[in-house]
Amino acid sequence: MAEFKPANTGSSIDMKGYLHKWTNYLKGYQKRWFVLSNGVLSYYRNHSEMSHTCRGSIRLQGAIIHADESCTFALSNSGSNTFHLKAANEAERQKWITAIELAKSKVIRQQDLEDEEEYDNNAGDSSDNKNIDEMIKSLTSKFNDVQTCTELLTRHYTALTKAIADTESTISTALEKPQEVTAKIKALNERSALFRLTSGAVLRAATDYLHLVEKDGKRWLKQMTYEHEQRGRLQQMVEQLARQHSSLEQAAKFRVSKLPNSSTGTSAHSDDDEGEFYDAQDENEFVVQVPLIGHRRSSSGISFTSLASEGRGAGVENEGESSSDNEEGDTTISVIARRNKSPIAAAEDVAVSNGTVAPVTSSSAMPAAKKRQRRTRIPDKPYKPLNLWSIMRNCIGKELTKIPMPVNFSEPLSMLQRLVEDYEYSEILDKAAMASDSCEQLAYVAAFTVSSYATTSNRTAKPFNPLLGETYELDRTDDLGWKCISEQVSHHPPVVAQHCESKNWICHQEFSMTSSFKGKYLQVKPLGMTHLTFLSSGNRYTWKKVTTNVNNIILGKLWVDHHGDMEIVNHKTGDKCALKFIPYSYFSPSEQRKVTGAVMNAKRELVWVLNGTWDNKMEASKVAEKRSQVKGKQVLETEAPVVVWQRRWPPLEAEKYYNFSEFACQLNELEEGVAPTDSRLRPDQRLMEEGDWDQSNEKKESLENKQRATRRARELEAELAAQEGRPVPQYEPIWFKKEMEPITNSVHHLYKGGYWECKEKQNWSVCPDIF
Repeated sequence: MAEFKPANTGSSIDMKGYLHKWTNYLKGYQKRWFVLSNGVLSYYRNHSEMSHTCRGSIRLQGAIIHADESCTFALSNSGSNTFHLKAANEAERQKWITAIELAKSKVIRQQDLEDEEEYDNNAGDSSDNKNIDEMIKSLTSKFNDVQTCTELLTRHYTALTKAIADTESTISTALEKPQEVTAKIKALNERSALFRLTSGAVLRAATDYLHLVEKDGKRWLKQMTYEHEQRGRLQQMVEQLARQHSSLEQAAKFRVSKLPNSSTGTSAHSDDDEGEFYDAQDENEFVVQVPLIGHRRSSSGISFTSLASEGRGAGVENEGESSSDNEEGDTTISVIARRNKSPIAAAEDVAVSNGTVAPVTSSSAMPAAKKRQRRTRIPDKPYKPLNLWSIMRNCIGKELTKIPMPVNFSEPLSMLQRLVEDYEYSEILDKAAMASDSCEQLAYVAAFTVSSYATTSNRTAKPFNPLLGETYELDRTDDLGWKCISEQVSHHPPVVAQHCESKNWICHQEFSMTSSFKGKYLQVKPLGMTHLTFLSSGNRYTWKKVTTNVNNIILGKLWVDHHGDMEIVNHKTGDKCALKFIPYSYFSPSEQRKVTGAVMNAKRELVWVLNGTWDNKMEASKVAEKRSQVKGKQVLETEAPVVVWQRRWPPLEAEKYYNFSEFACQLNELEEGVAPTDSRLRPDQRLMEEGDWDQSNEKKESLENKQRATRRARELEAELAAQEGRPVPQYEPIWFKKEMEPITNSVHHLYKGGYWECKEKQNWSVCPDIF
């Protein structure tokens, strides 16, 4: 039985004691010493380790508690860290959950108080700050004098009123008791004198306060005028630097265009590529990053170990050594693959071949049923100049997700709608569902994951942050064959749960992210995992999104880049695909925004290679049954490459309406019968789309204040419940439920059903009032 020791009242430790923590399937639950302190839950092997060794910890600010059985519960921090715990009995478990909820609410409230405090203006020097402090002290002293004199005046007025009443009462007996009347009149005169003196003191104190305010007010006005002029000059300098940067950028592009072979390797549709200084590469060759596995052989009889050893002497780039002979390490080896046919001839041959990837077209998944007429564009974006410096000054030292950004930096879509854009090229999944070979299917899934990044090449605006409980539905069964429901299930941290289903596949994900400002760029790291299941084959895939950088935050034109490694795993067959998003570089010898990949079967044999860019297209090539050496480098011969994804570019006029594609324009189109919490009905977002940005900013602030008030009421209720020993009420999403995901062994928000049934009946009684 676990030893339970509640902390002392005066200690910084809220609770401590023994719990059993799940370690692995071999050891199961192990007894550990847990300490809850300062919003962090830490654990040790035993009590004596507290002074020197911490085995692990989890911050409660963004944590989610999931109660399983009578004695067990789980604590998850946005999927990145999860504790599975078991108490000795149900009462002990409830004590821990109550203490954790109370500590979490305290941390969140403290953070909110810090966020709501105005950040000090550091623009002035130390002497100005000193003068301001002195003025504040003087005004405070004078105001206190006025307040003190006013209190005295009130007391003397009360005494004077009483003396007048007493005098009046004795007038009737003036003839009988003249001495008493004389005493009353004397007392009245004394009270009157005190009242007169006090009134004079109040008048003098108020006059002094007024003179001081007038005197210091002139100094404040002068200083504010100076600060305003300084801000104006600084803004002009920033604008001048931006113009100079743009001129230099155009000059660099012009100089590069005059160099030989300078046009090869750039995207025909991209105007963000800023002068790449590299030589053209043979269009029939490309480099693929292949994970280095132990002593395995490919279907062409090629051992990856032998490739590595030969590559060291034959010019193949080797980036490190394998960490184990039997386990996959972090080391990769570059392999060159050659196209043995022209793309046009290859496409003709592949179209009639069996068991080979066929090209994907935009209408491959379109049924013959009658389609609903949808809009193809939205109103043009109005021109609204904005003082950038005044906004940045209020953002210093604050987390990005808690900065009240005006709509000028946004686009008229919420994050819920932006995530649905992942399915713009859902026809790739329909084609993958028809593939008979699991590795071929995996190649399609990899192309689908890359296609979700295409829209970011020319869209840098920030989507609206959803309110807690906000939902979004999109039913495209009439033309695309799928329908999707999304919900904001958590606010601290912000978490979106999404479920999309088709007759061929089901895809669901839980999305969150962390962001950090790096000076010149903003880095966004997505959290959570995407799950995809094909109904006919039962193949189930999982993957995580890569890191995103938003560049030129201060100067120049904003542009987005994606980089990192993505692993897509088929949990049924063991097949894997390793995708590498290559970071942008001025001096890269390859095409910018490049993505390469390798599909391997369960035996770690290389079967397919992928090559392309995340903003234009992806190609897949099947590895042939031979190998050779070209110019001293190992070369894998491949079959003809086939385009597995091709981007549908928006029209040129899309720049007028936020660079939206036709699919994006349809996301916020009004529809009848949706839930009252749907993003289409959000008033500030609708006002922005219609061009009324001023009203949109006012409505946005009103909605955020309403959400804060609701959250504080919920936190207060949680505190009262914790103090009274009652179970702490937790926020429950409407359409999703926290459950244990068997594949990842983590708590995940899964769709519990009921939305489409409620829509059919038009029964939205379970929906909260958030707008």
